Amino acid sequence: MANVQKLYSDLDLTFKKLPVTGDVSLRYDDQAVIASVRNLLLTNFYERPFQPNLGSNLSGLLFEPATNITSSILADEIRNVISNFEPRAQINSINVTLAPDNNSFNVFISFFIGNNTTPTNVNLLLQRSR
Repeated sequence: MANVQKLYSDLDLTFKKLPVTGDVSLRYDDQAVIASVRNLLLTNFYERPFQPNLGSNLSGLLFEPATNITSSILADEIRNVISNFEPRAQINSINVTLAPDNNSFNVFISFFIGNNTTPTNVNLLLQRSR
């Protein structure tokens, strides 16, 4: 039986317990990086203590006029956050589409993890909330 080596691991932020050991479950490899990217994109500036520059201004941009210019700014912000704070992900493409009827943006991010030749995809729906 081949020994599978796990490259990346992070805590599962749902804090589910493992049934046998009672420890917090972990996420490995692709799932760990995907969760990290989502957390970075949904974190606002000054939200994490002692790390005021960690995060993005995506929620603030959702209250700007819903135009293609805002979509472009969102894509740039997403690119900056991932390239600055997630070294495990190399961006392949970012596609932000406007959904004006729902007051939301659909975000499709494709990136490579480590030396993988197949891209990993993340879909996000960004909506305003009060």
